[in-house]
Amino acid sequence: MSSNSQLFPAAPFIREIGRGKKGARDLSRDDARVLYNAMLEGRVSDLELGALLIGMRIKGESVNEIGGFLDAAEASFEPLQAPLSDSAPVVIPSYNGSRQMPNLTPLLAFLLAREGVPVLIHGVLNDPGRVTTAEILSEMGITPLQDAKDLSAAFAQQRPVFMPIAALAPRLHHLLELRRVLGLRNSTHTLVKIMQPFAQPALRLVSYTHPEYLTMLTDYFATAAPASRGDIFLMRGTEGETVANAKRAQAVTWFHQNQATELIEKQAPVDESPPLPASSDAKTTADWIRQALEGKQPVPEPIAEQVRQCVQVARQMRARP
Repeated sequence: MSSNSQLFPAAPFIREIGRGKKGARDLSRDDARVLYNAMLEGRVSDLELGALLIGMRIKGESVNEIGGFLDAAEASFEPLQAPLSDSAPVVIPSYNGSRQMPNLTPLLAFLLAREGVPVLIHGVLNDPGRVTTAEILSEMGITPLQDAKDLSAAFAQQRPVFMPIAALAPRLHHLLELRRVLGLRNSTHTLVKIMQPFAQPALRLVSYTHPEYLTMLTDYFATAAPASRGDIFLMRGTEGETVANAKRAQAVTWFHQNQATELIEKQAPVDESPPLPASSDAKTTADWIRQALEGKQPVPEPIAEQVRQCVQVARQMRARP
């Protein structure tokens, strides 16, 4: 905890956002950046920090607020350097894992890496009651990268790279961990799913779970996101993950230079489910993914289509002047 002389005066911000869903007012982008920067630096008292997080959870973030928060979030860690490649890197956030369906995020990542695309997955190592991507990758011999200086060597293996959020952005990790104290997710859970960790342009795969976030994120990527940071694929999450649903494809919107294009249409339910792992545990899922990569199991078509679109756009991005 910082000394009182260093504490940030948060009360005026709490008054703005803490009056409930109807009475609260949105912060400007600059005020949101200043506030979130103070939160990241630990200059907000515990009492006020809890009030801010819960107040924002009830109110919901505006486009300007999420933009200001993200400005501060991305400035809080050293950006990664993208490798020399024919493709821009693809960034896959993984903060949900799965409860019911097998988590096939690692399959998506391996298929992309096999095409020569640099793939960075960032996320949490574990989440009680869920099977995380990190746990499946561990079963497949992918150990978490703890130091950015090892990134180039990891990409050279043409395998997905997993970097825990605690190593990539420790200050963001601290705010994520407050979920265990408060019992609720906070704005940081949205920020880690949309942030761009590279200094160079990258293709970000972004998912949402609630309809109001589709509206807010669509507005943000269309009007307020810096176009120079790269392109975005926005889709409804598969249990929160950014991999296509193996049973029926979700709609995917591609944002390039803040222009939205419907890239993949939502697929109608199908009568027959594709072959999937018999269980959703990490080992069974990892074994099935290995078989799919070896051609012994069919890759679900929605995921194969997602791979094709990612490869095409990532290569186009690198080919642009």
